[in-house]
Amino acid sequence: MTTDDHGTSRVGLAIPVGPGLVGDLVVPRDPIGVTLFAHGSGSSRFSPRNRFVAAELNRRGIGTLLCDLLTPAEETDRANVFDIELLGERLAETTSWLLERPDAAGLPPAYFGASTGAAAALVAAARRGSGLRAVVSRGGRPDLAAARLGAVDAPTLLIVGGDDIAVLELNRRAYERLTCPRRLVVVRGATHLFEEPGALERVAELAGDWLVEHLRGRPAPEAPGATDVVVDPVAAR
Repeated sequence: MTTDDHGTSRVGLAIPVGPGLVGDLVVPRDPIGVTLFAHGSGSSRFSPRNRFVAAELNRRGIGTLLCDLLTPAEETDRANVFDIELLGERLAETTSWLLERPDAAGLPPAYFGASTGAAAALVAAARRGSGLRAVVSRGGRPDLAAARLGAVDAPTLLIVGGDDIAVLELNRRAYERLTCPRRLVVVRGATHLFEEPGALERVAELAGDWLVEHLRGRPAPEAPGATDVVVDPVAAR
């Protein structure tokens, strides 16, 4: 474990879940909560996009755990990569284990999922019930967790690129099936990976706002009947 001049600790973890998983935990000084990341198929805990978002959450006082829910050997079987129930179960078990560690004990948990990882996060959220504070989905596939959506209690933010047409429609349908407090935000002009200038910065900002509100227990009032909220990428400075 290392600790920087700002009191932020960083540690690589061996996680005793399944055949044994690995993850990278960052805990800032005086954290308000911890967010576990679930990456999409073909990615890993080294995803530069997820690490970019995690750094923004750390800046806001939120701990982060980026972990791989499958071993390298398991990932060679594509059936495992799309076994959303398995991935969700492992994320839920990892959460229980993490919250027993001294550096995370007592912290309210949340999830951030990308692509298929968002489905795993929603399955895990349904398993944990009211013990989870919030979920954020980036370019997610919540349709892959369709059978579990009605059991999700945690306030859920769905972030989708405006030019990611097929995934946007899937998220609109999932939004209608969710019964928890939820919001669907569309980043204008962004595609699935949010590679456009300012798009990922907007994702990090939206995720940070949502998680801080719900981890602190002071969410903004929901707008009656609201569906899509459209925002622009962060303007170049």
